[in-house]
Amino acid sequence: MAKATFAAGCFWGVEDVFSHAKGVISTTVGYTGGTKANPTYKEVCTDTTGHAEAVEVEFNPAEVSYPELLALFFKSHDPTTMNRQGPDIGTQYRSAIFYHDASQEAAAREAKAVLEGSGAFHRPIVTQIVPASAFYKAEEYHQKYLEKQGIRSCHTA
Repeated sequence: MAKATFAAGCFWGVEDVFSHAKGVISTTVGYTGGTKANPTYKEVCTDTTGHAEAVEVEFNPAEVSYPELLALFFKSHDPTTMNRQGPDIGTQYRSAIFYHDASQEAAAREAKAVLEGSGAFHRPIVTQIVPASAFYKAEEYHQKYLEKQGIRSCHTA
């Protein structure tokens, strides 16, 4: 099994997209990329912790490749909006790929460059590509939130 970590706005919809992807074993929503240890949702929402709402994806590389997950990531949100997705505004909603090793970093940089060169967007892609750091699991009520509510994300691919 392998691990991937993505931030693309509110983690509820991002988790829903990845949790239904072939080869994904599990998803966990949480906070990463900031400076506060063990932040709470309320603290992250203040936009002062530096953390992004993110999804940690455990996947089987024999069933889905990391580049395939990157394609799903870029397809599931607008990577040209700085620190926002839809009505959600703040650095906690930034677009970011948190790579776990050199091969993930290379694949992320290549995917971003290909997308930038494709002409699919009229604005620059602002997705950060940064090393994975401590990942703090969000409160239990956030885990599989849309599924618990009987809702499917509008971003489902």
